[in-house]
Amino acid sequence: TPGSNRQNRKHLHLYSSYKFKSLTKLKRIQRNQSINQPDELLHHTTIYIKMDPFKLIKSVYSVILLIFSIVLISGMIATKQTNLSENAHPAAAYCLLWAAIIWLTMVEGGQASLVGLIPVNAELYANSHPKAYKCTQITNKGDNLDRYLLGRQFMVVLVVFCVNISGGPIGGAEIWGFPAWLKGIFLEAGLAMILLTCNVGQLNSQVNASLCMLDYTDNYFALLTLWVAMAI
Repeated sequence: TPGSNRQNRKHLHLYSSYKFKSLTKLKRIQRNQSINQPDELLHHTTIYIKMDPFKLIKSVYSVILLIFSIVLISGMIATKQTNLSENAHPAAAYCLLWAAIIWLTMVEGGQASLVGLIPVNAELYANSHPKAYKCTQITNKGDNLDRYLLGRQFMVVLVVFCVNISGGPIGGAEIWGFPAWLKGIFLEAGLAMILLTCNVGQLNSQVNASLCMLDYTDNYFALLTLWVAMAI
């Protein structure tokens, strides 16, 4: 009906337009096209990202710093100069570090997705993204969203604690003959841990989840994270 078509266009606009502010071009399906199958419309978006020289330079040096930080932290673990690798075993530190980082990506990204999907009619993606639909059926009911956000915050504290004990350097750490000023910046000041935790575990996942809200939460990992947060 005309009324339902207008409602579908409204929700699709909320889903597609507001979440792509940084994109220079967004090709949508023509408005005169039938929208009797709204699930399919969410897959017909072509995205073009503008890459100017300044943004390219920032992307290159940020990737270099991130790779250097990951290699540095891995070297600290291998030489048993982090808390967990010193007291237990480097393999345990590696496993805990990356398990915590991977879970942090879902904890942070799940929040961006579930909060962003609040104004969207869940029936639009009930068939195409069934697990995302299950997630929003929980968070959109009563005060469950507030409960989820509170539990999620406790999960962030726990996960970051695990990251720190597995990858954080011990006092007086020495590696590969680095000069004192470089060790002071990346090890003592914690820049390497900040770059790893924020770039891999938090910021990138939040940005990706805000642009691909349904795909990000359409998996059992997201559903499990939601259940844990609600239990907390």
